[in-house]
Amino acid sequence: MLPAMPPHHPVLDPAVAYPKIAGLRTALDDGDWPACRGLLDPAEPAERTALIQAGADEPGLEDFLRGVLRADPADGAAGALLGRHLINVGWEVHAEERAEPGCPECFRKAERVLISAAAHSPGDHAVWVSRLITARRLELGRSEARRRYDRLAELDPHHLPGQVEFLHHLTPRRGGSWERAHRFAVEAAEDAPPGAHQPVLIAEVHLGRWRETGRGHLAGETVRAELYDAAHHAVWHPDFRRTHGWVEVVSTFAMVFALLDDQQAAASLFAELGELDSAHPWNLLGDPATVITKYRRNAERAAGGDR
Repeated sequence: MLPAMPPHHPVLDPAVAYPKIAGLRTALDDGDWPACRGLLDPAEPAERTALIQAGADEPGLEDFLRGVLRADPADGAAGALLGRHLINVGWEVHAEERAEPGCPECFRKAERVLISAAAHSPGDHAVWVSRLITARRLELGRSEARRRYDRLAELDPHHLPGQVEFLHHLTPRRGGSWERAHRFAVEAAEDAPPGAHQPVLIAEVHLGRWRETGRGHLAGETVRAELYDAAHHAVWHPDFRRTHGWVEVVSTFAMVFALLDDQQAAASLFAELGELDSAHPWNLLGDPATVITKYRRNAERAAGGDR
């Protein structure tokens, strides 16, 4: 029997799990680009991309980052950050105006920035990840997305932020198929080192298909077996690393097992998360904090940990 869990209020701010995000936010607010680079430059590639993605959410960055690029057009971090910021601005316009597909002009501005960044810094992982996003938002087609992903894979064949973005291009919504997306996810998971985060791509594919076709998809024995196998190669593997992104990976598998009604497995993963959690993928079910609290309570009770 698992020990009783304390009352839970999920902490969804990634800066709590990854303090470098808070440091980057402060440096950006202060307009201190050397401090930003001091955080970004020593980071592992996937962590650096994730930091850039998080930092891009800060408001009012465009003028500051364009100033950085005027001083050094070859600054890939500034190019990737500005490009991602402009993408986010495009989606803010989308949310305010309820327009589809967001703000094309914002995405075109982002693409121009990222083309220049790729020319000056072709080895910058975060630039290619952001270019995968603009390829999707500008509907440049899967062949162009594949070209961009291949450039990224040459730099790092296990770059999870890029793999997540490329996975979107393979789904039916983008003219692909669930079979194609599934094949990519399985290959990425099999090629990654033991305990890597990549098996979460398999969970993402099945959650996407579940969302489209209903709960029956997760009930299939083959699907269930594959999800358990993915967990054993990731969150349940002794070499699983709590590097940047681990919270979302564990949270994704917690949701998977809650939906599979394996409350013991879900409860164990909630316990591993402690107070931490991530909005994705729980936002597929509604307000993340509300949904997480509900499913965590259900898992705790079913696992025998209710007080």
